[in-house]
Amino acid sequence: MDYKLEELIKKTEQEIEPVFKNIERICEVNSKKVLEAFQACDLQEAHLNSSTGYGIDEPGRNKIEEIYSNVFKAEDALVRAQLISGTHALAVTLSALLRPNDILLSITGEPYDTLQTVIGISGDSKSSLKEFNIKYEQIDLVDNDFDYDKIKTRLSKKDVKVVEIQRSRGYSTRESLTIEKIEKAISAIKEVNKDVIIMVDNCYGEFVQDKEPIEVGADIAVGSLMKNLGAGIATSGAYIVGRKDLIELCAERLTSPGIGKEIGPSLNQNVNFIKGLFFAPSVVESSVKTAVFASKILEKLGYNVEPKYNDKRADIVQTIHFGSDEKLVKFCQGIQKGSPIDSNVIPYPGEMGGYSDKVIMAAGTFTQGSTIELSCDGPIRPPFIAYMQGGLTYEYGKLGVIKAIEYMISKNE
Repeated sequence: MDYKLEELIKKTEQEIEPVFKNIERICEVNSKKVLEAFQACDLQEAHLNSSTGYGIDEPGRNKIEEIYSNVFKAEDALVRAQLISGTHALAVTLSALLRPNDILLSITGEPYDTLQTVIGISGDSKSSLKEFNIKYEQIDLVDNDFDYDKIKTRLSKKDVKVVEIQRSRGYSTRESLTIEKIEKAISAIKEVNKDVIIMVDNCYGEFVQDKEPIEVGADIAVGSLMKNLGAGIATSGAYIVGRKDLIELCAERLTSPGIGKEIGPSLNQNVNFIKGLFFAPSVVESSVKTAVFASKILEKLGYNVEPKYNDKRADIVQTIHFGSDEKLVKFCQGIQKGSPIDSNVIPYPGEMGGYSDKVIMAAGTFTQGSTIELSCDGPIRPPFIAYMQGGLTYEYGKLGVIKAIEYMISKNE
């Protein structure tokens, strides 16, 4: 390693040490929350057994959903291997809650690219919500905060069925939203409309803070087990938590009307789901520490980063503005080289379903597409931002970031 880079790393770690103390505190709070849920729900070894076929009223699956309800302080939960991704879980939720001529209102601007296709904002899918005459409106954020005046005015008409809040930034330049900002927005909404359903896209945000959306008034929250709560152990799945009546609607959309949560084999995932949740606070801690390290050292190298290393964090995502497609691609390729699997593979931008731009994705992960493992991706469009997330341990995450920096520097010489 270059001596100057080695010294930069040492100095960076010294400067970020105070920030790590708060991350460790949050990890301890969330670890206590998980452990107490396991104990309160009386998790037993028998619940680790799995089912095939119909999975009718399977005890292990039911226990996992009871534990998720406890952790999230929700009335009910749907935690299934049959939910393939966060986007799939969101599509199931929106399809379950909305009917023809209902209005979906996003109060965080345009949602993530793949969800735009689900809604019908982009793409030409004949299965989008738009094709079923479900209407969509949005209110953009103002200075990285909710536009309270517009939200209150629009919701006072009481014709909106679902309000959607996306906690993470997606492929945008806005900041991710802290749980405090979400709580304030939910309070403002309920002042003018108590009946509207408030749904939070919680992807990338779980256990980054010490509260979750249901605790601050959301009716339903959705996320992926390929991200935070799977801890790199769950190999598939997603979750939906919230009001019991809404969860039942989602279950009937996933399985069948009249059957709902009663069926759904766990397909040998119970141990992975339970162990993933158990390790999740610690793995999220490592991911956030990796992001803080990357933020500080890349800022020292002259790049515009967001969040800054000492900013309050709402999710595990770290953005780096590279300003050119070449630097973006090189950094992602460097992350791939720092991965434990397929480290000799060189990723290049390509077309991907649900995205309007070419996207480069680097992830030498144990589970394909797992973004709680160190990964980096970004659309090939100005201002050419890399979206980095994950790190199963801080040490592995740090080593991956260093490899990416070394590769990028060597290619730019």
